Amino acid sequence: MGRVIGFELNSQDPKKAAEFYSEVFGWEVAEPHWDYWAVTTGMDVNSGINGGICKGPYDYPHGTRIQIEVESMDEYIAKAKNNGAVIVRDKMEFDEFYLAYLVDPVGLGFGLIQKK
Repeated sequence: MGRVIGFELNSQDPKKAAEFYSEVFGWEVAEPHWDYWAVTTGMDVNSGINGGICKGPYDYPHGTRIQIEVESMDEYIAKAKNNGAVIVRDKMEFDEFYLAYLVDPVGLGFGLIQKK
């Protein structure tokens, strides 16, 4: 079963967005890594999820996407495509995980993450 493990706020001015959420909600925002600012939204003893703020790419310049962790990226990409999803960015490799972006049949964007 895929579980939502985070969110991603896309902005053309991620530094300004990070400052806003830090000031308004008290989120802890890490220094950027790959134009991605990791965000801690609260203590782990409370319900909720953490996420990040990044510079939105050309195909998703503004908006929010959830990130769903899966056991097998290839299996879930195939299942999503078979059920009407479109791949926006195919499986990408990072130091500790794989990441892909898709859009579901009603136009909602989401990310898939598989830990290495």
